[in-house]
Amino acid sequence: IIDEVIEQLKERGEELPTHIFLQAGVGSFAGAIQGYVAAQYGKERPITVIVEPHNAACIFKSASMNDGKPYAVKGDLKTIMAGLACGEPNTIGWNILRDYADAYVSCEDEIAARGMRVLSNPLKNDKRVISGESGAAGFGLLSLILEKEEYRDILKKLNINKESRILTISTEGATDLDGFKNIVWNGFYPLLNK
Repeated sequence: IIDEVIEQLKERGEELPTHIFLQAGVGSFAGAIQGYVAAQYGKERPITVIVEPHNAACIFKSASMNDGKPYAVKGDLKTIMAGLACGEPNTIGWNILRDYADAYVSCEDEIAARGMRVLSNPLKNDKRVISGESGAAGFGLLSLILEKEEYRDILKKLNINKESRILTISTEGATDLDGFKNIVWNGFYPLLNK
């Protein structure tokens, strides 16, 4: 996926991303993308942010423990981000993310829902993207970081500014049509004071 993204950017004469927001379940997808950019670009690689559902944030937990080991999340993994509700890191993916990812974020379901709504309701000349919950988590988080004053410290820590070129990858469409309609049309999982 990332090879194709970079190839298309080069064909259009666009610069490489400065930041990549990657969703993680067990960490295989995020680890593969992270491994590619680390191998291709070394220290010049984009800043990478790993995004997970709060109730299943095993990569976040593993990073927070700060001892290099992978940790599982136990208990109720319930989340609208069903594709990310895994709770136990893939050890290969974890090793890559541990060594090369720059930030790890645990998100509430409302953040993924916001991402779905924003992507499916573009402004001006933006393209419409139909994304499922798991695919929209990173974009939802990014939209909050860019718009909400209470997230300005994250913006600064990640060195996001007007020159940044940020990549998010939606890994799913509307796989649950009823769930998609409830979130996008009916306003389920509203972002209240977040």
